[in-house]
Amino acid sequence: MRGTYNLLTYVAKAALPLPAMFNPKLKLFVEGRKKVFKQLEKIDFSEDWVWFHAASLGEFEQAVPIMEAIKENYATYKILVSFYSPSGYENKKKHPLADAIVYLPLDTPKNAKRFVSIIKPKLAFFIKYDIWPNFLKELQIQNIRTFLISGAFRKDQIYFKPYGGLFREALRVFEHIFLQNETSKELLKTINITNTTVSGDTRFDRVARQLEYDNQLDFVAQFKDQKTCIVAGSTWPEDDALLLEYINTASEDVKFIIAPHEIKNEKIQRLKAQIVKKTVLFSEKKDSKINQYQVLIIDTIGLLTKVYSYADIAYVGGAAGKSGLHNILEPATFGLPIIIGKNFDKFPEAKQLEKLAGLFSVASAEELFKIMTKMVKDEQFRSKTGMISGHFINSNTGATQSVLSYLKRNH
Repeated sequence: MRGTYNLLTYVAKAALPLPAMFNPKLKLFVEGRKKVFKQLEKIDFSEDWVWFHAASLGEFEQAVPIMEAIKENYATYKILVSFYSPSGYENKKKHPLADAIVYLPLDTPKNAKRFVSIIKPKLAFFIKYDIWPNFLKELQIQNIRTFLISGAFRKDQIYFKPYGGLFREALRVFEHIFLQNETSKELLKTINITNTTVSGDTRFDRVARQLEYDNQLDFVAQFKDQKTCIVAGSTWPEDDALLLEYINTASEDVKFIIAPHEIKNEKIQRLKAQIVKKTVLFSEKKDSKINQYQVLIIDTIGLLTKVYSYADIAYVGGAAGKSGLHNILEPATFGLPIIIGKNFDKFPEAKQLEKLAGLFSVASAEELFKIMTKMVKDEQFRSKTGMISGHFINSNTGATQSVLSYLKRNH
């Protein structure tokens, strides 16, 4: 099967440049990988390096607590981060935690051998699910200690199929696999992988630490003006369709902050045009007058987490359509009641929080109107729901310490 896998990888490599001419994201994917080895050649790898591989932004956030722990406990180690996706690389390519950030080359035997031979990491961490057989095989050949962090498995994945032998072989390279849940542990037992620990999801550690940071945004405080504030984060047009009726008919005692997932000007202007309340964009605000507006649209990136700290209620986007639910843990860490769309079957944390009654799913604008009205009017209900969310975060932290304890025991 490895031969077939390698052939398909080489075919993809040859085929990608043509569609990349017409797709900006794919162009970044192709062009970024052309520069990887030149980037690496400029770096001094004579010191001890730790390699973290993340598929994209979400996996990077899961890696952050481990990277912080490495920096705190192994001060001489340097950190290399590789990304598979352009969205991850382009957003985090200058992140201060990493000493070097690159694209992961395509998973060919030649690339894997060259990449691992150059960086010679003391430790290698793969995050959640981005498993690359040739890179893992080369790490094994070069006797590099390799770990999977925040692993999550489903029975419909290739590892558990009759034809999944190559990927089962890749999983067996890991010295230890740290898992998010018991279901994953039991699934891995069915393919005779038992070097596992159910440590939880490092994202809980990541968001919990947000409370230790300075989350102050003076312009948000001025905008809120001590009124009830609803923050709609990472929204898509499908989410707007659920929200607009409530926003347009809400009392003036309720303020709204919308942080769309896509901040292209034409889409922002289209959203603004559908809102009848007095609305201002972040890019055009004047702080001294911002409290005169009822709706604030955040048309920039990097502020949402801090904005959540001012919310009384959070709506998290992505689940109204099929783009995928965005991060519910960020608002939950601030003890907020959370509302989402209906499509969240592949998001276990949302399913857990819904069962606990810290999160509510809506399938229509009518359903959203009903639950939002109850949360705004019933302060006791809102407070209780938010406390459930906050407790959910606190009771699921500790995954980072589990990984660190293992490394210290087996140094």
